[in-house]
Amino acid sequence: MLKEVTFKGGVHPPEFKSATSDKSIKTLDIPSRVILHLQQHIGAPLKAAVSVDDKVTVGTVVAEPTGFVSIPLHSPISGKVVAIEESMHPSGVNLPAIVIESDGEDDWGKTAKIDKKYTELNAEELKKIVRQAGLVGLGGAAFPTHVKLSPPPDKPIDTFILNGAECEPYLTTDYRQMLEYSKELITGMKIVMRILECNHALVAIELNKPKAIEVLERLCRDELNFNVVPLKTKYPQGGEKQLIQAITGRQVPSGGLPMDVGCIVHNVSTVLSVYEAVTQGRPLIEKVVTVTGDRLKKAGNYRVRIGTTVAEMLEKIEGKVPAGLSKVIMGGPMMGIALPGLEVPILKSTNGLVLMTGPVPVSEHRPCLRCGSCLDACPIHLMPCELALFAEKEHLDLCRDYFVKDCIECGSCSYICPAGRNLVQLIRFAKYTVMERERREKG
Repeated sequence: MLKEVTFKGGVHPPEFKSATSDKSIKTLDIPSRVILHLQQHIGAPLKAAVSVDDKVTVGTVVAEPTGFVSIPLHSPISGKVVAIEESMHPSGVNLPAIVIESDGEDDWGKTAKIDKKYTELNAEELKKIVRQAGLVGLGGAAFPTHVKLSPPPDKPIDTFILNGAECEPYLTTDYRQMLEYSKELITGMKIVMRILECNHALVAIELNKPKAIEVLERLCRDELNFNVVPLKTKYPQGGEKQLIQAITGRQVPSGGLPMDVGCIVHNVSTVLSVYEAVTQGRPLIEKVVTVTGDRLKKAGNYRVRIGTTVAEMLEKIEGKVPAGLSKVIMGGPMMGIALPGLEVPILKSTNGLVLMTGPVPVSEHRPCLRCGSCLDACPIHLMPCELALFAEKEHLDLCRDYFVKDCIECGSCSYICPAGRNLVQLIRFAKYTVMERERREKG
């Protein structure tokens, strides 16, 4: 085993993974209806390809892409389209969505057939399958996978990194998949590397997952140029730039991408979705989601159809929606979002639900102590305290000059701040205000 590696900065919040880490993945029954938002990923929004009263089968394309950075959306159930309307998105705003009621049949209709082995397909043919399957990055960013797998010719990739860090507290979906689908994961890596024409693979796993390290080290021994890299348990160890610097020593430049330093990073769930698309012709219609919280009797990892409402998912798991919920976070507590209600759907990017009860603690936003804790914690080596002060005073030019766009919004600064300042919220406001202003200036 290689010596553990890490990056400078970051924090180590309580992990809270024990409630679900030993729970095998269970598949939930099909939902009674699904709500499919047309904005499921970064990039161009989708255009509905069905009408009200249309009947669909599992895998039917219900929305089509409108650009290269866009992918189709497939029906996760069979049934009838009952509405195309604005519906509450987990982010708290109403966005266009397709609502489908299940017929209870789970009819797959005519699914795509894969007649050739992946070794008989070239890179362009494989990327076409990935795009047609509607795959996005499943670590939370939801960036179309085929785009990430299409670096320009002048930026060849020599290293593929499988991100098995899963550093966010509570979440254990990738960990369970590494244990339960380890052989499929290795094949998925080979497919990705065939697309990238890359011969070197690194499997990055935090040391708090010794079983996953053991399983994948054993499988990687039989693969040329496949190596497992144990990582120090720290947040945000799974960030692309932090991961690349920790295990290769390469530093992605400000405003740059991993491909600028010859690397591509995909997380475990994404690579398994590539495996399913290429070997089984299966589109992205379901997710493995960690569901946890102190009131749950059946906390665990569940395979659920995309578009299922949180309320129906909880009813299928617990028999009813747990009482006394004060907050439900989609994702983890560091980078997740508090839901506006339980009638919002599971998205392609959803990887966790954290249910909280009792009073929600609210920290007092006090003046900056100038202690420097946030500077030590920032994995990007920014100055969060200064950026937050500039944001409060709306000094956007200074925010830009202090590289606000490089912020990955990990929340390490807010977590460590002894004054309880809302640093990441202020910096996020400045970041997107600066980016919007620059877009307007470019016309």
